[in-house]
Amino acid sequence: MIPLLGIAAWSGTGKTTLLKKLIPELCARGIRPGLIKHTHHNMDVDKPGKDSYELRKAGAAQTLVASQQRWALMTETPDEPQLDLAYLVSRMDASTLDMVLVEGFKHEPVAKILLFRQDCGHHAEELVIDEHVVAVASDVPLALDVPLLDINDVRQIAEFVTQWVRQ
Repeated sequence: MIPLLGIAAWSGTGKTTLLKKLIPELCARGIRPGLIKHTHHNMDVDKPGKDSYELRKAGAAQTLVASQQRWALMTETPDEPQLDLAYLVSRMDASTLDMVLVEGFKHEPVAKILLFRQDCGHHAEELVIDEHVVAVASDVPLALDVPLLDINDVRQIAEFVTQWVRQ
């Protein structure tokens, strides 16, 4: 199975900001990352007025939109009780990926890097370091039993992730 690495933190800590910098760094190191992002919002990648949106809203359970540059599969899941990370990963083409970064899904039993910023309204004592946490990226020194990374040093984090993927 393709390696999964979660990036987990409280809202406002900078998960997306870090990933926007980390992904190009990983690519530059020859790592082909995929990404699964969890959102609590009612999201839609399609736009009202577009043919694909109108056809999907007409009742298609799945809609695949394709162009020469990219394709996207939208699946309606109103009756699903919760998201299944393993199922979502199985929808990805593992032959084109070296790993999948997972933003959110912090309670899933996958390897993860926890993010901590001192000024985000939480205390370091609130971090839950369990057997799935492979590192913590922080903006302040912390005494931990897992590697401590500098949340502002994307190259250091990319090097850690590169070594983690290759082991």
